[in-house]
Amino acid sequence: MAENQRLICLAGDLSESGSGVRFTVPGLEGERPAFAIRYGRRVYAYLNECSYVPAELDWQPGEFFDHSKLYLICSIHGALYAPESGRCLGGRCQGKGLKPLRVEEREGAIYLLDNEK
Repeated sequence: MAENQRLICLAGDLSESGSGVRFTVPGLEGERPAFAIRYGRRVYAYLNECSYVPAELDWQPGEFFDHSKLYLICSIHGALYAPESGRCLGGRCQGKGLKPLRVEEREGAIYLLDNEK
């Protein structure tokens, strides 16, 4: 049986350490915000929720990286997260990281895979 998947965006929509693409995923209480970014030539996706405060990370729609383009940053309190793992690197996240989502890049597109595993 084929794995459930959904098109998020075209591969060209994500540039290295550039703007991310926002999308939603189903949750227990309705749709939840999520995002995809490209870092180190790979695509990563996370729920768009800071691990410390109930807020979306992007300081402008699709802008998740700090000024150095090395870290993801919370727009509310400045916690820093590793783009390749979602791990908390500093700030009030107290070691809690971002919730990763399974994605795949193929044939010029980015797909969200079934994340119910």
